[in-house]
Amino acid sequence: IEPEKITVIIGQSGGGKSVLLKHIIALIRPDSGEIYVDGIDITRLNDKFLNDTRKKFGMLFQDAALFDSMTVGDNIAFPLREHTKLSKNKIDEIVRTKLRQVGLTDVTQKMPAELSGGMRKRVGLARALAWDPKIILFDEPTTGLDPIMCDAIDKLIVSTQKQANATCVVISHDIDSTFRIAHQVAMLYNGKIIEVGT
Repeated sequence: IEPEKITVIIGQSGGGKSVLLKHIIALIRPDSGEIYVDGIDITRLNDKFLNDTRKKFGMLFQDAALFDSMTVGDNIAFPLREHTKLSKNKIDEIVRTKLRQVGLTDVTQKMPAELSGGMRKRVGLARALAWDPKIILFDEPTTGLDPIMCDAIDKLIVSTQKQANATCVVISHDIDSTFRIAHQVAMLYNGKIIEVGT
């Protein structure tokens, strides 16, 4: 995966794309093989070092994976409250900044159930960006969205990558979206990357 570029991994439904993404962030451990992040094989790390490595990542899950019982603001603040010693004011400022980055305002007190699918995806992205990660993983970011919202999410991925100079990995089966956003495309078929190209 090229650093500071957008790599889109395409393939059929049920072909292992999301499983691959979960291996990259070590939510699943491989039976064999290696996964290198910044030159370190993360499959050999203990939990403490693995958690430190995960802090390099932001992840937008397919369904946004927001906590239903928390407000939008609390969802975005959650990783900062859990893993940093930042003040409440600083965390609140980051939450507002990240929401602006994804084109949302005045939603911090709303609950996820009050938001549209596209808004939930954007809140999920704001939470993924809370750390200012250098690697951002997107699991089917446009699934279930209308064409206008798909285009908006695509533009958001491109602008996020440019602003953060981040390495982005996007799992998709949306070919139109792939051509709009990708620097590089990899085709996953029967558990193997069979082709990679620009």
